[in-house]
Amino acid sequence: MATDSMEHPEIHVVEPDDAARAVSLQLMAFGADPVVRWLWPEPHDYVSHFPAFVRGFAGRAIEGRTAHATSDFLGGSLWLSPGVSPDEAALAELLQESVAEPARSEAFGMLEQIGNSHPLEPHWHLAFIGVDPTRRGKGTGAALLRYALARIDEQHLHSYLESSNPANISLYERHGFEVVREIRVGDSPPLFPMIRVPR
Repeated sequence: MATDSMEHPEIHVVEPDDAARAVSLQLMAFGADPVVRWLWPEPHDYVSHFPAFVRGFAGRAIEGRTAHATSDFLGGSLWLSPGVSPDEAALAELLQESVAEPARSEAFGMLEQIGNSHPLEPHWHLAFIGVDPTRRGKGTGAALLRYALARIDEQHLHSYLESSNPANISLYERHGFEVVREIRVGDSPPLFPMIRVPR
């Protein structure tokens, strides 16, 4: 069993009772994310609306027990299993009500392109992975990736993600992901779909 240290954190499946903790972790982790803060540049709007975005985009990971967290909830990931998709209706309603134009229309364009970037094969979708700012640079993100990818490799399936921060691409590349395209709509920051082939 892994020890609960910064380099080798103990990782577990997020229980439904801990859904709020898992969402709060992503709120902390994405506070300076280029794409997310382009959607909600004002801090109050970000804090008010991003948790609903996490739940709409990846809440089904918690329901399906495919969300992971370190024992201290300072790092976590939300994976959508093959065949499971975000709650598109909830996301559309949230963006319509909370994002100002022109970003609102551009965000819908980005979502459409994201949908077209997924592998055709059955795949796991890493919807969110985040580390509390106090834990960054300690190997927590890498440990979370290793934990999930080891299980995905046992199934010999593709993995997919969208990197909303160029600074994170090298981490994903070290774990076998490759950039397949760049998505940019209007004045949006770039978003990078990445695919990892089965091992």
